[in-house]
Amino acid sequence: MKPETPQVVMTLTETVYLPSQLKTPPAPQVALAGRSNVGKSTLVNKLGFRKGLAKISATPGKTRSLNFYHVLPGDFYLVDLPGYGYARCAKSERDKWAKLINVYLKDNPWLRAVLAVVDCRLPPQALDLDLLAYASGQGIRTLVVLTKADKCTQREREARKKIWEDILGAPPYVFSGKTGLGREALWTDITELALAEPGV
Repeated sequence: MKPETPQVVMTLTETVYLPSQLKTPPAPQVALAGRSNVGKSTLVNKLGFRKGLAKISATPGKTRSLNFYHVLPGDFYLVDLPGYGYARCAKSERDKWAKLINVYLKDNPWLRAVLAVVDCRLPPQALDLDLLAYASGQGIRTLVVLTKADKCTQREREARKKIWEDILGAPPYVFSGKTGLGREALWTDITELALAEPGV
């Protein structure tokens, strides 16, 4: 089998820790949001064909900033939001992340969609449903990506997909950072979302 050939170039161009630092690039954006340790960094690395593009840690709660990844071709941004719901972190720190996420999501004319990244092994969590409801209330298109799919049986994956499809009215994406399952379909749709006209 021929090795996979990279088709995109993703570069980390900006890291933001405070709302006062936030200067949203005037280009289309798709945001990744999810609980701590759900696999967002692995997803970023797989989408960008680069190990180490996003730092991966065994300790949850390490992504404490908004990370802007510029994507070519297409000239848009994939934006990795701080992981939420990490109970061992101080409440003041969690509140700071929540404020940063809120400032970014609210009234952002360049944001085309939010991908809620969730663990395929778990039933829908309250914080994930809250995120989807908030984004939808802001008029932001929302989709769900089920990560760590390789750690579930086919039957478990299908059952989880059905639950989320009933919630969303559309099937979620199924993804594995280990096997690459679902990468091509997800990347194709991310690109289409980013380059679509607002409201389409």
